[in-house]
Amino acid sequence: MTEVEDVTALLLELSGGRNEALDELLPLVYKELRRLAHRHLRGERAGHTLNTTALVHEAYVKLVDVQRVEWQDRSHFLAMASRAMRRILVDYARARNRAKRGGAAERVPLDQAIQITDEQADDLVALDDALGRLEVLSERQCRGIEYRFFGGMTLEEVADALGVSHGTAKNDWALARAWLNRELGGAATTTLDAG
Repeated sequence: MTEVEDVTALLLELSGGRNEALDELLPLVYKELRRLAHRHLRGERAGHTLNTTALVHEAYVKLVDVQRVEWQDRSHFLAMASRAMRRILVDYARARNRAKRGGAAERVPLDQAIQITDEQADDLVALDDALGRLEVLSERQCRGIEYRFFGGMTLEEVADALGVSHGTAKNDWALARAWLNRELGGAATTTLDAG
């Protein structure tokens, strides 16, 4: 069995209630989870102290704590991990903005691991808000942006995770980028071109 097949088999066992599969799963996906975390953290300011490991562990805890998920395969797991990492970073940015605006300080598990500037926090929150609006219009396009930009997936991997053709994934990517560019006043094109 290949590693991809091993991951898929373990996820199916986990969905079936065999909790011991978690112990076997982590070593197989850890390197990929670190790659995702690094990609999520790559836009932070120079000279900061970031902890990729903390983001991986926080996301993993969120993923394995989810009840009633019917894991499909490795791509599905990595897509969900990417979404969890995005949520963690957005929650941190929102907490930072609350504190900046005089709100009560909120303890965030990654508060010492992630340091972002006020402008980056504002941009991340604006992008998250725009993705929320896009999700109402097209959940698939929203997921495609999340998987490709935040998760670093190729168009082929996005197509596989979403269960669509490569051409559909490519069209969704172009349409979603254009929509986000309009929503964010032109700021999204440069950022999303890196994805």
